[in-house]
Amino acid sequence: MTIELGKYGVWRYYKLFTPDAAAELERLGYGALWLGGSPESELPVVEDLLAATETLKVGTSIVNIWTAPAAEVAESFHRIERRFPGRFVLGIGAGHPESNAPYRSPYEALVEYLDELDEAKVPVSGRMLAALGPKVLKLAADRTAGALPYLTTPEHTAQAREIVGDALLVPEQKLVVDTDPESARATGRGVVEMYLGLRNYTTNLRRLGYTDEDLAKPGSDRLLDALAVHGSAEQVATQARAHIEAGADHLALQALGDDYLAALRALAPLLIARS
Repeated sequence: MTIELGKYGVWRYYKLFTPDAAAELERLGYGALWLGGSPESELPVVEDLLAATETLKVGTSIVNIWTAPAAEVAESFHRIERRFPGRFVLGIGAGHPESNAPYRSPYEALVEYLDELDEAKVPVSGRMLAALGPKVLKLAADRTAGALPYLTTPEHTAQAREIVGDALLVPEQKLVVDTDPESARATGRGVVEMYLGLRNYTTNLRRLGYTDEDLAKPGSDRLLDALAVHGSAEQVATQARAHIEAGADHLALQALGDDYLAALRALAPLLIARS
């Protein structure tokens, strides 16, 4: 089993995706939908989105290992795979110590969860791992189809490619199609700020050279300009392509603002026709 994702997909909170939107995004040429927000072990929504489309892939980004038991998730994976073979990717991750209790070594917990998925015969090629730091990126490459970095930059993508080798690398990029820098930053800041109190993200951003001043809420303009790229559709497309040029196999686009579909409609001919 192998998953062909295309170069660009769409990241959105799983409860906000609709079958009609999925069908339109497929027509626009996007290759995958990435479902955020820690869906439950039954993996709701996935089958509705797959049923509304023909070739579009759907992945979780991510199932939280602390709240979704591996055995139950494996059952859901097999149910979906039987109905829609080769179109679902199980993305898993360790969440955040600030919001998950009890919390222990995330690395050890991930290894144990992957062991359980092995026992339940969830194929390596059908699962991916949320990963930022070198140790978990290596685990993603060794035990899954690849890595799902979130809240990163093309610089991180280049570093991650060196670690994961030939494994899939699928970062996420927030974007705002808005040529007014102040209003665009305000839109981006409304989302980015909530991640600045989470240690796994701030640790990774410090490795990329961002300072305490950058990371102090609500986040510096320099930080916002990297994590929520903005400008005209052409400018945003150029910044999105930087991840592909840095080594990403596929980029999950998270369009921010009141009308995310309008932004993705504008970007599709600029990105997909040239990918």
